[in-house]
Amino acid sequence: MNDLPVRIERDQGIGVVIMDRPDKLNALNLEMRRAIADAFLALSEDPDTAVIVVTGGNEIFAAGADLKLLVDKNAREVAELKLASYWQSVATCEKPVIAAVSGHCLGAGSELMQMCDIIVADTCANIGQPEAKVGIMPGAGGTQRLVRSVGKPVASLMLMCGETLSGERAYQLGLVSEVTERGQSLNRATELARKIARMPPLAMRAIKRSLLGGSDLPLPEALKLEQAEFLKLFDTADQKEGMTAFLEKRRPTFTGN
Repeated sequence: MNDLPVRIERDQGIGVVIMDRPDKLNALNLEMRRAIADAFLALSEDPDTAVIVVTGGNEIFAAGADLKLLVDKNAREVAELKLASYWQSVATCEKPVIAAVSGHCLGAGSELMQMCDIIVADTCANIGQPEAKVGIMPGAGGTQRLVRSVGKPVASLMLMCGETLSGERAYQLGLVSEVTERGQSLNRATELARKIARMPPLAMRAIKRSLLGGSDLPLPEALKLEQAEFLKLFDTADQKEGMTAFLEKRRPTFTGN
């Protein structure tokens, strides 16, 4: 029997982070947060890993924070837990990250999902930020990332009323990248990860830096950032290989150089 709250699987350039606390609906206690952080650090530093998938399996993503950790604590005690620090290795990961979402994806689970670059949800996904129902609010980006994805009216509905979104509705609003049939989000996320694993790693990282770095900049500054990332790629071996292979009508062999 596996007692670890998080498992890592590796296959052909894909690292899969599996939250595995199903008896607690993958509620995010400190042990699980540490394990997720450690998994992302390990995969970020692994030269053989090109892309990361995070999942809770085909029944649930994560039902939120473990309230037993927080119920009796005051503000100082919660601050000392440094909860947001556990997400830094996810939010700052240079490699592409894909979330495969099924079932409940609530509170801190939704915040984790929103840190990912591509989000695949199935039709039974239930996505929300219901923290107000227990007297608090999101504290790891749930207000800021959500409003940037779906806009203030929908974000306010979710945050103030505790309304949740189905996978289909989340897709319509632009919160998730794709929606699949029930139980197929991990399969589809893995398909997308295989595509990314075949792409040039330096270009993938440059695209991610441009997307994240430019999203909050004025357009002229964001365009300068994009141009700088674009030009740097012309000093890479992968650019030469990619363009030469295209002209020669063959499949490129990218090396990450």
